[in-house]
Amino acid sequence: MLHESRARWSALVGVVALGALGCRHAEPAKPALELKTEEDKAFYGLGLDIGRSIAVFALQPAELELVKLGLSDSVGSVPPKVDLETIRPQLMDLARKRSQAKSESEKQKGKASVEQAAKEPGAEQLPSGVVVKSLRPGTGASPTAADTVKVHYEGRLVDGTVFDSSYKRNEPASFPLNGVVPCWTQGLQKMKVGEKAQLTCPSDAAYGDEGRPPTIPGGATLVFDVELLEIGAQ
Repeated sequence: MLHESRARWSALVGVVALGALGCRHAEPAKPALELKTEEDKAFYGLGLDIGRSIAVFALQPAELELVKLGLSDSVGSVPPKVDLETIRPQLMDLARKRSQAKSESEKQKGKASVEQAAKEPGAEQLPSGVVVKSLRPGTGASPTAADTVKVHYEGRLVDGTVFDSSYKRNEPASFPLNGVVPCWTQGLQKMKVGEKAQLTCPSDAAYGDEGRPPTIPGGATLVFDVELLEIGAQ
């Protein structure tokens, strides 16, 4: 699925570090900007991209103003108020702490979803905590971890947000079953060809504390609806 490169992370950390100190005086309200041209949309998209990439900081309004100040000073060639190399270790430590706190919060939210899924009729909870519930029976064979499978699927967060769907792409996915997250490796071995099932995946059996930002938060419990179409598909 998604992943964030080390180089991109380092670059974005540098941008945020410029806003580590300073404050901005209250300013009169400004009229809302309008996206009138394709270039306007592109620059707005740049802001969205930066914002999503630093979501790990869970910025409060006052902190966001500091980030804006740092970015403004950098773009405007204003002498920086901090030494970037000196402040970077502090920034990285802050990122780790914020990430851990957010991950623990996600785990607590997901725990209730896993417990509820395990209580549903027909559900089976595996030793890893993964819950498998058949939605439509199949009549074919079951795969092993060494098999390649072909599936249709939809992945959601526990709040219902869809983060990935082969249905939307109108294209089933094929992959080695031992090359995906543990939830899938374990859950699909409980299925038969032709079956559709729901997999509820605790974070430890999915993407763990790191998640797959910005789409999947660290510590997130995931829910997949999966149809097993074939075994041995290429």
